[in-house]
Amino acid sequence: MQLLDSRMAIPEAESRRFQNLKKGIEGEKRFDSLTETIQNGVLLLRDLCLEYQHSIFQIDTLMISEKKIYLFEVKNYEGEYVFENGEFRVLASGQEILNPLHQLNRSVTLLRSLLNSLGFQIPIQGYLAFVNDQFTLYQAPAEGLILLPSQLKRFMAHIDRTPSILDSRHGKIAERLRERHLPNPPNERLPKYEYIQLRKGILCRDCRSFMERKGAQLVTCATCETAESAEHSVLRSVGEFVRLFPDKRITTGLIQDWCRIIDSRKSIRRVLSRHYKASGGRRYRYYIVEKNR
Repeated sequence: MQLLDSRMAIPEAESRRFQNLKKGIEGEKRFDSLTETIQNGVLLLRDLCLEYQHSIFQIDTLMISEKKIYLFEVKNYEGEYVFENGEFRVLASGQEILNPLHQLNRSVTLLRSLLNSLGFQIPIQGYLAFVNDQFTLYQAPAEGLILLPSQLKRFMAHIDRTPSILDSRHGKIAERLRERHLPNPPNERLPKYEYIQLRKGILCRDCRSFMERKGAQLVTCATCETAESAEHSVLRSVGEFVRLFPDKRITTGLIQDWCRIIDSRKSIRRVLSRHYKASGGRRYRYYIVEKNR
């Protein structure tokens, strides 16, 4: 979505969804920084997408400790909300929003059923974690499933102080869940796009503006002044091309057109030959990205 957003005009509905996705990822990163402070014996699994009996569910963070599993649904909401009669509403307008506790309870139920089917019986406790300091929830329950921003550090400290000794069973739980992770969820949606409609060029690794050529070996960004070797920028661009067009063959001509500012076909061929496996005859040569790259 980020690659497409930099190279085409995304429809408004998709653009709003993309902004929400970005905000969600920022919240998960903020939560990750809190969990990384835990020195006690726990196993952390992040961004799991699992399926049980044809029901797909996603888990932001799973923490496996000796006696229980903590499941965290992370929200990066900001603004003022009220929790009333088991529902979340925007304070100013009174508008009801989708209840994130329902999503949390669904994930806990499906994970428990999945683990039971795999032969693991271990208590699971779910928490709804709000990470944005600009978030306020009025009438929040004093104790329970909801963790407010001001409570998160104390909660992590409590987990860190709780004795936890892991054994091979905990490792097997993590291994089985990793094996069942769906890297490409079937409900993942992208706007329709074709190669011809995308803007060509090399995107800045920092600000996502289009870069300019500066000399034979350097490209620079006029927006944020980031500088990068031409070779590294071509490699990044190839990676982005493969992400967007996994079924297209990587050829010298196509990558030169994709990068646009590298006018030397020989330079493109040199980079591709150095980092990818060549296949086909000289006239119809293309390059293969090896799986371990």
